[in-house]
Amino acid sequence: MPSAASAISLPSWVRPLLTPGWENSRQSSISPWCMFLAMYSSLWVPYQYWEEKCYIPHLYSWFGIHMVLASLPLHFRILSLVGLSLIALGTGGIKPCVAAFGGDQFEEEHAEARTRYFSVFYLAINAGSLISTFITPMLRGDVKCFGQDCYALAFGVPGLLMVLALVVFAMGSKMYRKPPPEGNIVAQVIKCIWFALCNRFRNRSGDLPKRQHWLDWAAEKYPKHLIADVKALTRVLFLYIPLPMFWALLDQQGSRWTLQANKMNGDLGFFVLQPDQMQVLNPFLVLIFIPLFDLVIYRLISKCRINFSSLRKMAVGMILACLAFAVAALVETKINGMIHPQPASQEIFLQVLNLADGDVKVTVLGSRNNSLLVESVSSFQNTTHYSKLHLEAKSQDLHFHLKYNSLSVHNDHSVEEKNCYQLLIHQDGESISSMLVKDTGIKPANGMAAIRFINTLHKDLNISLDTDAPLSVGKDYGVSAYRTVLRGKYPAVHCETEDKVFSLDLGQLDFGTTYLFVITNITSQGLQAWKAEDIPVNKLSIAWQLPQYVLVTAAEVMFSVTGLEFSYSQAPSSMKSVLQAAWLLTVAVGNIIVLVVAQFSGLAQWAEFVLFSCLLLVVCLIFSVMAYYYVPLKSEDTREATDKQIPAVQGNMINLETKNTRL
Repeated sequence: MPSAASAISLPSWVRPLLTPGWENSRQSSISPWCMFLAMYSSLWVPYQYWEEKCYIPHLYSWFGIHMVLASLPLHFRILSLVGLSLIALGTGGIKPCVAAFGGDQFEEEHAEARTRYFSVFYLAINAGSLISTFITPMLRGDVKCFGQDCYALAFGVPGLLMVLALVVFAMGSKMYRKPPPEGNIVAQVIKCIWFALCNRFRNRSGDLPKRQHWLDWAAEKYPKHLIADVKALTRVLFLYIPLPMFWALLDQQGSRWTLQANKMNGDLGFFVLQPDQMQVLNPFLVLIFIPLFDLVIYRLISKCRINFSSLRKMAVGMILACLAFAVAALVETKINGMIHPQPASQEIFLQVLNLADGDVKVTVLGSRNNSLLVESVSSFQNTTHYSKLHLEAKSQDLHFHLKYNSLSVHNDHSVEEKNCYQLLIHQDGESISSMLVKDTGIKPANGMAAIRFINTLHKDLNISLDTDAPLSVGKDYGVSAYRTVLRGKYPAVHCETEDKVFSLDLGQLDFGTTYLFVITNITSQGLQAWKAEDIPVNKLSIAWQLPQYVLVTAAEVMFSVTGLEFSYSQAPSSMKSVLQAAWLLTVAVGNIIVLVVAQFSGLAQWAEFVLFSCLLLVVCLIFSVMAYYYVPLKSEDTREATDKQIPAVQGNMINLETKNTRL
């Protein structure tokens, strides 16, 4: 299961191994570093050398050892980075080379079986991804090591499996077809292209006869078979230019789509999904779609006598990805209609909570005694309503007039723009008083629930929520800070004062909801609290993401699996791993496109989805035109090109007959 040990992206359960602060602020710099090492190793080391020396499995094994050591309670954080660097080097070697190595096991007359191999190969990758996504967090969370989650076991098991894979791989070494190493192919290709360009520049005189191809100007130094191979390579690389845009969309499943899932309700009735668990849907659907497409859909299309070539499959995959992001944009607009709004410039949102024994009429006056709000609030009235108040400046003093029974109370509070506030009215002997508390105003991230407490008792209170430290709430209407907790039921939360221990029933805490608990009194059954929702629960079901995942997974199967086989079939024998590495390089460029667009677009999320969808549609049209004029390379084409004779050059003068130039 190579994919289970080879993912260089940082899943949520890996990030705590890094130094606090790295998991959010610097992971964006770690992933490109790993990507750079992966590209470097894949481009500069020929796969025959990797395979012959078995260096790739060794790197994976050392990665497991380093991450096990890093997960021990010794605070060797540098080992985590060393382990990630090792797996990046191993990934760059194994991903392009294992695909080319597997394709080399088939003769040219077994092209159909080779195509099926690439489907099974991609299926195996996603099977490993699916298994690791489920099993590894279970090994980490269900087993305790050194009094905490067992990261050593989570990394140790994949490391041991990689050692086992190394043993199995070495046992079958004599049965493999292993072409002899041909040196550093990438360096030869670059030198050949550079010499051809320089030689053409030196011999740019119009009196010299033209050559059929610009790479023929390298014939004075490099063998004809290498020039023919480089010609075939450049033809395919030119076709790869539009491809990064597809990966820019596909790889947002683990970022933008997960952020979208954070704002949705994961309760499916029979099962509760966390937002990041939706990513499991992609490899699961890949396992279903690969046999479905190979055994059913492609065969039905073939029976209809439609020439559904590899390039046409890739173009259809692009269109499906466009549709997936169009659906994602529709879901995002639906979410935006349900989320809590945010105050604009020179605005605040105000929520009034009445903790007094009777009804209170609240009047809010501005600096010019102009009325901003008039509202009557019942005692312990549960409301998620926020009133919008317009300010005359960025910060302003507001006058609050409270009418309670026959009493009138006046209070002044300062506010600042773009904030949400809660006006808490409480009993003060025979009268009432008020205090203004700044509210979070936003939904908690990652599908969490946010809670805070108001303590009306005359004793300080400590509340334990199974997090890092107890939450302290001061006496006499003390207000705690917000604390985020996982969604679920909390029937008996541990609470204690200076002399007694109590339990508190918080009930069900739901996705994306902000709760306020007002602790009112103590009974024989424990603490009694009034529960209010400041920000309501996420209402849109996470199941609405299913259509976009189905579309993008179908796009991935048609584009990625087909592209792997196309890259191998169109590459000369000496360029197999080079072209596979170039295929993976388009993935890295796609990720860079996402970073650039996200940094400089400044668009709302739904508009960004539409932008990506439109960009890919334009790229798909360009790719379709390029594919229409592309002539697929056949196995005999390379041999014929090698047999062609190109006369030698004496000095800078070329003894050639003039030929027509082919565009």
